[in-house]
Parts: sequence; C-alpha cells; structure tokens
Amino acid sequence: MNNKEFVTILAGRTGMKISETQKTVEAVVSIMGDCFQEGSAVQMANFGTFEVKKKLERIMVNPTTGQRMLVPPKLALTFKPNVSWKDQIKKGGGE
Repeated sequence: MNNKEFVTILAGRTGMKISETQKTVEAVVSIMGDCFQEGSAVQMANFGTFEVKKKLERIMVNPTTGQRMLVPPKLALTFKPNVSWKDQIKKGGGE
C-alpha cells in the first residue's frame, strides 16, 4: 500500500477530506520524526512501539578475505508490534 492508497482509505473511514487527511498524516509523521531525533520512543496504543536504539561498536570479519574491520556505533530505528498483532500474523492474518 502506498501513501495515496493509505490516505484515501483513512479519509473514507474518518469522513475527512483527502487533503485534510494528507495534512494529518504528514503532521503525525513529522511529530514522530521529531521524537526520533530527540531519541524518544513513540508508543501507539493497540499497534506497537517505535524506538531509537543505539547499536554498539563491533568487530566484523569479511568471510572472503578474513579481514577484520571495526564497525562504528550507530543509531537504528526499531519497531516492536503489539502482542495481539504478533499473534494475528503468526496465525496467518486476521481473525
């Protein structure tokens, strides 16, 4: 599903105009981005949690050459779905 399809479906379910819905979605994404820049987690009820995690520095070995390289630390965005979503997906879809 792309952005246009998502906004159209959301507008239909909420009764809002497509342009208003697009602005709302953009605002939500912008606010989430601001939270991620601050290092804060975003928890959405009945959906899951988006979180910025720090990956530690580590040593990587190139399997072809055997050369060891140092991989610097970095920040990564992670998502942990709600338990009910995980169970639905494990069962193969909706209930």
